[in-house]
Amino acid sequence: MSSLNNRVAVITGGTLGVGRGVARALADEGARVFVTGRSAPDGAAEGGVMNIRCDHREDADVQSAFARITQDTSGIDILVNNVWGGYERMIDNGAFTWSKPFWEQPLWRWDAMFGAGVRAHYHASQLAAPSMIAKGRGLIINISFWAAQKHIGNVAYGVSKAATDKMTADMAHELRPHGVAVVSLYPGLVRTEKVMEAAAWLDMTNSESPEFIGRAVAALAADPDVMRYTGTVQVAASVAIEYGFKDVDGKAPRPLTLADV
Repeated sequence: MSSLNNRVAVITGGTLGVGRGVARALADEGARVFVTGRSAPDGAAEGGVMNIRCDHREDADVQSAFARITQDTSGIDILVNNVWGGYERMIDNGAFTWSKPFWEQPLWRWDAMFGAGVRAHYHASQLAAPSMIAKGRGLIINISFWAAQKHIGNVAYGVSKAATDKMTADMAHELRPHGVAVVSLYPGLVRTEKVMEAAAWLDMTNSESPEFIGRAVAALAADPDVMRYTGTVQVAASVAIEYGFKDVDGKAPRPLTLADV
């Protein structure tokens, strides 16, 4: 029996990369999965995954997408907030800007990471929470990263990820009485499309497939005692050890730590 049969899952920004892997993994476990994103082929369904075109920077788009989902289902059980902005245009006006100090950073990157990232997570959670509260159970996963705790890349990246983790903690506080868990989930080096383009220059020996993150989400969602993790940060590779699963290639990625990330 699949562990997530009859569960409804929404993955924001799920057309590529981590989001796409999460969608596949949850569908494999029997969940009814909805993916939102600007490049989603609207209305297309494949392998238990339904696509809804949605620009998470546009409130009307988001509200319409979630209205479609709630009208077509008994309510949302799992929300994975994966959509994010600010990774685009790392080369801006001929210069590689990603690692520049904050006084030389393009201001649009801050706006992108909060508008298409933190704010998008907040809005999607607002729209998903009522049906979870009505059911007395549910799981919200915010995809985050170690930049919340250590300088990685640039100031805007770190501040936005720290905001994501704080949002997780405070949402968890307010949703705890309703039986809804909220968790920040950290992937490692994920073999996304963009990462694989640069694979020749990277050490991929401890990398993770996008589906591996999805297996971590599925394990948490299927755990009847997931509330013990609410408000916390979890590392996908540590979740794998806890629940006893491996990556799609049979490997067991080593959990990163703050010291070696």
